[in-house]
Amino acid sequence: MQTNVENLGALERRLNVSVPQEKIETEVESRLKRLARTAKFHGFRPGKVPLKIVAQQYGPQVRQEVMEDVLKKNFSEAVRENNLRVAGYPRFEPKLAESDTAQVEFSATFEVYPDIALGDLGGAHIERPVVEVTPADVDKTLEMLRKQRVEFEPADRPAQSGDRINIDYRGLIDGAEFAGGKAENFSLVLGEGRLLKDFEEPLLGMSPGQSKTFEVAFPSDYHGKEVAGKTAVFEVKLNGVESSKLPEVNADFATSLGIAEGDIEKMRSEIRANLEREAAKRVNARLKEQVMQILIDTTSNVDPPKALVEMELDRLMEDARNDFASRGLNTKNFSLPHDMLQERAQHRVKLGLILGELVKIHSLHPKPEQVRAVVEDLAQAYENPAEVVSWHYAAPERLKEAESAALEDNVVTWVLEKAVVTGKPMPLDELMGRS
Repeated sequence: MQTNVENLGALERRLNVSVPQEKIETEVESRLKRLARTAKFHGFRPGKVPLKIVAQQYGPQVRQEVMEDVLKKNFSEAVRENNLRVAGYPRFEPKLAESDTAQVEFSATFEVYPDIALGDLGGAHIERPVVEVTPADVDKTLEMLRKQRVEFEPADRPAQSGDRINIDYRGLIDGAEFAGGKAENFSLVLGEGRLLKDFEEPLLGMSPGQSKTFEVAFPSDYHGKEVAGKTAVFEVKLNGVESSKLPEVNADFATSLGIAEGDIEKMRSEIRANLEREAAKRVNARLKEQVMQILIDTTSNVDPPKALVEMELDRLMEDARNDFASRGLNTKNFSLPHDMLQERAQHRVKLGLILGELVKIHSLHPKPEQVRAVVEDLAQAYENPAEVVSWHYAAPERLKEAESAALEDNVVTWVLEKAVVTGKPMPLDELMGRS
């Protein structure tokens, strides 16, 4: 076997390989002979089929298999001999023989991984959110839980914010009805902001049985393009009003949340513990986000192989398709323009290359006990954590997500030891992204 490597660009290479024709013919004949021992042909006993007949029937298929095996084997050997780190899959192409028909020549075009030069993290600055869960945060969470369990009862009075109302409405633009502009027995809770402010505000103060006509101006960026930027005239009839009734914070309420014996103090304690766990996760997420961006910013000239970017694009597309399917949407002809995902795919590939180099140089591979801790933490969100842990360990491939998370945790810990980290006091609502 003879090989030589051509540089076609920063990362693209072409490997030219020459294999003796005799070697291929010998392997083809050997396989046909093995096949003849077991081949079944009408009129011949097993093992007595003439080799010529076997070659006529199976020759082209066997030759194709031999060529594929030779290509792969010789390519792998050439890659090892030349110390090449192949990214993605090679593209094999036969080369037309010019004079020497005693040799079978082919080329393999592929990309290699770039050399990664990790940057200096000594001057990197990271802000660690410092959050204290207060009694007011517990009270606010309790209020949210109460609203989730709100009940409504008929009210013989004008509608006010927080009421659930039932209406019939009909909208016209330039005297004509439009899609989505008409409904009967439509219910909404005033003040939740489900509808445009111009539509909700005139409903406040209306009494059951009352009708009203008013204008609604649709914003120019409204999601319904056919009405965006236009003004509609709505005729609305209020059918009924229901006032909201929040449950009292008592033993029954605590029991409804799964607190044994309706212990209110225990309920508050568990709410606080849950908030602290969620806050810790959000803090870690913010730290991880900063760490990953710093690694990107401090590592220069990372040129991601196109093959890896294409593979990442396919993964992102599949994730988007699965997300649509999980929401009950039709994915039969689902597709997104690659331009929408190109930048994200490149970012993820770059980060993956940097993390791979960092993990290799500094031996940051996760230990089994770290992976176990991640799995157990994930399992806490389920009713029977022990079963979830067992499920993960029943098949090694199920641990990949936990292994990746543990690896990223190791990287974050390592970077935090190198960078300048300062605490930033932050209210819980800000950390959670709530107004």
